[in-house]
Amino acid sequence: MSFFFNSSEDVTNNVLRENNSQLPLEVWAGIECTVNRVGDEYLDQLERNGHATRLDDLDLFAELGIKAIRYPILWEKIAPNGLENADWSWADERLGRLRELGILPIVGLVHHGSGPRDTSLVDPEFPEKLAVFARAVADRYPWVTHYTPVNEPLTTARFSGMYGHWYPHGRDDLTFARALLGECRAVALAMKAIREVNPSAQLVQTEDLGKTYSTPKLEYQAKLENDRRWLSLDLLCGRINPTHSMWGYLKKCGISEAELETFLQNTCPPDIIGINHYLTSERFLDEHTENYPAWTHGGNGHDKYADVEAVRVCAEGLAGPRTLLLETWERYHLPLAVTEAHISCTREEQLRWLYEVWNAAKELQAEGVDIRAVTVWALLGSYDWNSLVTKANGYYEPGVFDLRSRSVSSGESRSVSSGESPHPRPTAIAKMVQDLANGHQLNHPLLETPGWWHRQQRLLYPAISCSAMIGKARKKTSSMPPTSPRPLAIVGARGTLGKAFARLCEVRGISYQLLTRQEMDITDPASVDAVLTQLKPWAVVNAAGYVRVDDAEHEPHVCIQVNAEGPAILAAACAQHNVPLLTFSSDLVFDGAGSNPYVETDTVAPLNVYGCSKVLAEKLVLQAYPASLVIRTSAFFGPWDEYNFVTIALRQLSAGNNFLAAEDGIVSPTYVPDLVHASLDLLIDGESGLWHLANKSAIAWADFARLAAKQAGVSVTNLISVPTEQLGLTAPRPTYSVLGSSRGEFMPSLDNAISRYLEERI
Repeated sequence: MSFFFNSSEDVTNNVLRENNSQLPLEVWAGIECTVNRVGDEYLDQLERNGHATRLDDLDLFAELGIKAIRYPILWEKIAPNGLENADWSWADERLGRLRELGILPIVGLVHHGSGPRDTSLVDPEFPEKLAVFARAVADRYPWVTHYTPVNEPLTTARFSGMYGHWYPHGRDDLTFARALLGECRAVALAMKAIREVNPSAQLVQTEDLGKTYSTPKLEYQAKLENDRRWLSLDLLCGRINPTHSMWGYLKKCGISEAELETFLQNTCPPDIIGINHYLTSERFLDEHTENYPAWTHGGNGHDKYADVEAVRVCAEGLAGPRTLLLETWERYHLPLAVTEAHISCTREEQLRWLYEVWNAAKELQAEGVDIRAVTVWALLGSYDWNSLVTKANGYYEPGVFDLRSRSVSSGESRSVSSGESPHPRPTAIAKMVQDLANGHQLNHPLLETPGWWHRQQRLLYPAISCSAMIGKARKKTSSMPPTSPRPLAIVGARGTLGKAFARLCEVRGISYQLLTRQEMDITDPASVDAVLTQLKPWAVVNAAGYVRVDDAEHEPHVCIQVNAEGPAILAAACAQHNVPLLTFSSDLVFDGAGSNPYVETDTVAPLNVYGCSKVLAEKLVLQAYPASLVIRTSAFFGPWDEYNFVTIALRQLSAGNNFLAAEDGIVSPTYVPDLVHASLDLLIDGESGLWHLANKSAIAWADFARLAAKQAGVSVTNLISVPTEQLGLTAPRPTYSVLGSSRGEFMPSLDNAISRYLEERI
């Protein structure tokens, strides 16, 4: 239920209570809002994700049922040229709308940034400058009660002062320590300034809390890093005194005792400690560098060692969110919240991670730990965190909403424009958030399988026992659920697509049943009903079909029966059993008369029997079961079968044989693993209707062979380009059948796909 915030007291009483002993765990949310500086360039997530210009995002967020949102009122964006030139219009509008929607903003002032260009994290005046801005924010929005002046000070100091990733690009202990102390002092001064306006203002101090494990030889380095992970919180709480393990370290870095004593005399303990934890936050150090790739190698000046993700080497797995939250509680006995819960992975793994974090928080709360909320992070996803936001490469991780979508009016047909503004599309995570916020029980079969971080496939390196260092609070997770989860039924056991679905379901930890025609004949209603009754699948993938395009011209009745009548029967049965259905169509539903990529709403006009069968299938399936997901795709190639165009072309050319390919047929080839992953994500998201999925390209068959050969280092001397009519094909093909989409583009580029195809084939 929405309500208005009338005063800071109302907000505190109604949303973030001081005593939560009998109150439910809340769902908060956050937008990835980093504005970090690399050299002279600012990398702005709010511009990348489009939230900078979309006010109505806030209404989408409110529909999730969240209680609070970590929200950016960032110094670099509001006042890049000084307070006297500040532009508050954006903040006025957004904070005003949040207030109307009844969502508490936890206002962030610096998020992995370093302030405007006239300052930096090592500027001695950085704390005072941020405090002036903080006071201006509080003066303008006196009703705001919760603040995070500096997000993750320790992480930001490491990335900016120790590893050199972000401005001021330091790579030494002194720059790291100066940046960290400057940030922590900035937090204290900012909160002092804010509380002069609103004495009850609350500090929600976030930090990425990982853990480090090591071989016995490197235990000293692991201990240093495990002690250092508490630095920002210990500084704010006034714990860094001459007996503290980090006192000597900071002095060795070049920090004076007088500077450290300042924190003892001016404490600013958090009202809520916000823990951000990622799977990559837990590390393992190993001097046996020969066991690890070169990019993991590093050292501390005394020993050389590999620094790798602990999840990839620790035999017992990770400490995980439960252990780290309990360690934090036992150290500080201050209220806690998980302030970021996110992983970059496939959709079911994102669901599993959130589910695990939520359950850990619930368990600890039941045991008496004062934990207030779990924050679903990256509402709109994030960009380029795979390179730690040091480059703008366009690498996108979807979150609660997926921005790779477009909003199109019903029935509108148009070409795809690369300049379109992204449209947030709710993913399966959005439904999960709504369920958590409303106290509903989560029971999706995909949650019954442990996440990849618990499965044996996670181990990329020789397994090493880390049990002594993991921590007492970790609960052992079984490698298999107590009962077998409901499977995904995959029809088409002998086909390329069916086999690919089975292979990748294995990788993704999705229980499946791969069905032959003998096990389920989709042209026989009784057979379909019997299998659905017995298996009780959570969804069905129809990867079966008649694929011999030329032969279909001679036996149209067989093609129509398998490609159209069978899927219609399957759709009707899925509707009766209330089971989601995914089935596939083709680019050959179009006649090629156009010159722009075909989108989902374009008129179909097939040139051959196969295309006609697919058009009929689309019509019959969506009539029988409108909730079906029907995906049109094009020109398969993949690493696991020997009969696709690319594999045959490279095999023939490598052998010195002639290879003929059409020079006038323009297609958008589809890499099968990308198709399967994207299709599964859409299925899990509960999407329906027609979608186009193909790797982004428009290329002639002959050029496709040439591109693949070039990347593979194979000579194209024997590649012969000919008109399609000289290939002796029986069925007519469209000369142009490129697939675009008015609903969204979820597939990587063709160049990228070919590179991965070649890596997989090696």
